[in-house]
Amino acid sequence: MNKVQNLTKGLIKENPVLVLVLGTCPTLATSTSVTNALGMGAAATIVLLCSNIVISALRKAIPDKVRIPCYIVLIAGFVTMVQMLVKAFAPALDESLGIFLPLIVVNCIILGRAEMFANKNTVVDSAIDAVGMGAGFTLALTMMATIREVFGNGTFLGFEIPVLVDNKISILTMAPGGFFVFGILIAMVNKFGKHKPKKKEFGCAGCPQAAACGRAGIGCAEPGKAEVSAK
Repeated sequence: MNKVQNLTKGLIKENPVLVLVLGTCPTLATSTSVTNALGMGAAATIVLLCSNIVISALRKAIPDKVRIPCYIVLIAGFVTMVQMLVKAFAPALDESLGIFLPLIVVNCIILGRAEMFANKNTVVDSAIDAVGMGAGFTLALTMMATIREVFGNGTFLGFEIPVLVDNKISILTMAPGGFFVFGILIAMVNKFGKHKPKKKEFGCAGCPQAAACGRAGIGCAEPGKAEVSAK
């Protein structure tokens, strides 16, 4: 995989929210407005970038037995710094995001990329991966937030939209509406995306009970035919 593919894979092909289904909790909670979505996406991307770079740089120095606790400590440090900056320069955003800002520490996207990518690749590649995955996370959040805010609240970035502001679909700003929009976007990505899942063939060779099974080598897909063949 070249650097361009590494950067763009997080947008659609391996989108952390819509394809890998990671970070669902903050996605549903903070996608009620575009402002919150952009703030959460930016904060998570900064933490992901910093943690990926440091973990990749220290990957040979961190013992395997304690790598997960070490990752969490590093991520928690970066989250604390980001939260302090948000509190200082964007207190309204900090209040709006609430508990979900410090909970970036346990965001599956951050820890998952640290374990699956930064731990095995160079600093440059890890940084590119972080930017791509962060952009994909922000994109998914913004798409959800746009739909939910425009149709659920009749506003966009806080500005009222004529007609829609008087005909709001309020359920879209609630949890059921969030799950509905989330499901629709996942379905669209699965329908039009190029990451079609591969069908797996199952046979007797992969069955742990094959040695004790009377149908081993005959086939289990069609019991009726298997029984006739056995006779």
